[in-house]
Amino acid sequence: MTFNPLKLLHSGNHTWKFFRAGGFDQVLLRNGADLASLDQLDQKLWVALSCPTTGLEFDAKTLALIDTDKDGRVRAPEIIAATKWACGMLKNADELCNPPAALSLGSINDATPEGKQVLASAKQILINLGRPNETAIAVADVADTQKIFAQTRFNGDGIIPVDASDDAAVKAVVENIIACFGAQTDRSGKPGVNKAAVDAFFAEAQAHADWWAKAQAADVLPLGEGTGAASAAVAAVSAKVEDFFARCRLASFDGRALSALNRSEEEYLAISAKDLTITSAEISSLPLARVEAGGSLPLTTDGVNPAWAGAIATLHAAAVQPLLGERSRMSAADWAQVQAKLAPFIAWSAGKAGTKVEKLGLARVKEILAGTSRQEIEALLAKDAALEPEANSIAAVERLVHYHRDLFRLLNNYVNFRDFYKDGDRAVFQSGTLYLDQRSCNLCVRVDDMGKHAAMAHLSRTYLAYCDLTRKATGEKMTIAAAFTGGDSDNLMVGRNGLFYDRQGRDWDATITKVVDNPISIRQAFWSPYKRMLRWIEDTIAKRAAAADAASQDKLTTAATATGEAAAGKPPAAAPKIDIGVVAALGVAFAGISTALGVLLQAFFGLGYLMPVGIVALILLISGPSMIIAWLKLRQRNLGPILDANGWAVNARARVNIPFGGSLTRVATLPPGSSRDLVDPFADDNSGRYKFAAIVVLVLAGWGLWYFGAIEYVWPGVLDKSGYVERRENAAKAKVENGGVKAPAAPPATPPAATAPAGTI
Repeated sequence: MTFNPLKLLHSGNHTWKFFRAGGFDQVLLRNGADLASLDQLDQKLWVALSCPTTGLEFDAKTLALIDTDKDGRVRAPEIIAATKWACGMLKNADELCNPPAALSLGSINDATPEGKQVLASAKQILINLGRPNETAIAVADVADTQKIFAQTRFNGDGIIPVDASDDAAVKAVVENIIACFGAQTDRSGKPGVNKAAVDAFFAEAQAHADWWAKAQAADVLPLGEGTGAASAAVAAVSAKVEDFFARCRLASFDGRALSALNRSEEEYLAISAKDLTITSAEISSLPLARVEAGGSLPLTTDGVNPAWAGAIATLHAAAVQPLLGERSRMSAADWAQVQAKLAPFIAWSAGKAGTKVEKLGLARVKEILAGTSRQEIEALLAKDAALEPEANSIAAVERLVHYHRDLFRLLNNYVNFRDFYKDGDRAVFQSGTLYLDQRSCNLCVRVDDMGKHAAMAHLSRTYLAYCDLTRKATGEKMTIAAAFTGGDSDNLMVGRNGLFYDRQGRDWDATITKVVDNPISIRQAFWSPYKRMLRWIEDTIAKRAAAADAASQDKLTTAATATGEAAAGKPPAAAPKIDIGVVAALGVAFAGISTALGVLLQAFFGLGYLMPVGIVALILLISGPSMIIAWLKLRQRNLGPILDANGWAVNARARVNIPFGGSLTRVATLPPGSSRDLVDPFADDNSGRYKFAAIVVLVLAGWGLWYFGAIEYVWPGVLDKSGYVERRENAAKAKVENGGVKAPAAPPATPPAATAPAGTI
């Protein structure tokens, strides 16, 4: 597009240039000096102060890199910081304004420590990718971090993979650490371990070994490796055995309690009435064996509660027999002896340490501690850490190549809206093109919440059509708001279908789901009163026709009913009488309409040679108010509310005037050089309509010729206008003289009496 003459503004020590578009001044970003001085530009002159990081036709990774606080919004301070950093990282910041496809390594400013490190990292990336002789790096080269480090053992991330060492013993220890503490993912995508995991592993291993050393020193393993199983068998039945011997002691105290301690017969009857299993809760709650005064616990299945038989058998095999020798019953003293022999082990077990490495077994733990694997692993970690600054600057390389490619375009959609107001370019918020009703709409924005968006967007004074988009092949869905800034709205309604092309060229099915009605053009406003009148006439005729059809149906029904009643001998109903008052009222109404029409035509033809002016005045009287309202609203058409409803903070009144709006919505036109065949074989037959119109025109023309005396002038005495006018004036004068009452008609003149001849009697 052609910009208006540039304006100059001094802000700080920098001289700015501005162009005018959309009804306001916008800064023109020309070179690296403008970008580096962006912090000096008054933010009141910025077009936007923040924008969302989603829903834009812009690289999401670049927006995420600029959004340093990760709040999902790019704000002005973040834009300034990103621009300052990018300018400082290049030898010539002008390159940002017209960036090549890839960033040349020679363009990186290696005069600063950070720049030198970024340059070294960029070279290392190319080496890792197998292209050491390349002199430029692109966004695609830093997109896959795993690919960059796929062939490296050390990448400065503090994690060493299993293959970081060539020593099989060290590899085995790294695998043991991963098995016990889980794996961390290396930058190359391989599983590995970091220093925290290594330290924790060896701490656990040492604690576990020390814990076992205490057991050997205190002789807490009376059964050796079987002590643990014996302790577990005792713990499994401890509460139930204690209950049994307590009941036996109570029976020894008072024999009367014996029956109750063994449970009553009624309880067994209640249990037996149910479907039982050996593990039923009712059976498990019964005593281990029959309670007797000073009784002992059977260690065989005979006489033992079936629900506990298995646990008692394990107790006998794992603890009682190894500790006390073979026996079939266990007394209370035997039980106490078993507990006493296992008490040191139980106390020692309570202080167990190194549980995370216990799965490796004590022998493997001791083997690892006795070797030098820890020192070798720590040496590998130190070697990896030495590369940390270089590897970490890979993130800076990624940031720089993204800014190098995308930053200037973002500034031209943020600090100014140059891409929006420039022919041939599209702004980042324009999501594609909607084709519908023989128009293409280029101002289409993505919408997440249609109701919330419409509540704000209606202030834009723009005709908006919200459309649901779907791609059935992939199941994708999206909602857009399309601005119609050309044509008319006659055929735009909810439910209409169209086709949407996104910025990648993919097609979507589009269906209008909501409309925000505003004027589209002054031409539409000119015709809208007549269209509304025609719609009203059509609706009225349709209603009257429906009413007449219903009335005819009622008459047919009534006639059929009357015929049936007559056949049955019933007298016919009396015919409705004509209401004289209704007839009179209709006559008065017709006379009033005729009079009004006559007065209107008389006034119109009374204009004489000014009749064309009258026609124009009549048209302006009808269409003028609608056109004025449309003009006022079109002057207020503003992009800001449409973007603000999407989370932007637009800082200016970005107008979409009539000429610019015409470029955003293209109406269908025939290609240059096309020919047309105007003969439509299926065209409507309008001959009757044309004849009626011709008759009306002829009648009006004849009335005009008569009114202006043309007929009287050509044919004197034929349709005498002057005599007609004189009679009307005399009648009006007589009416006034009679007090508003029409003067009675004069009686017919009496012929004079005949005079008799002289001499006649």
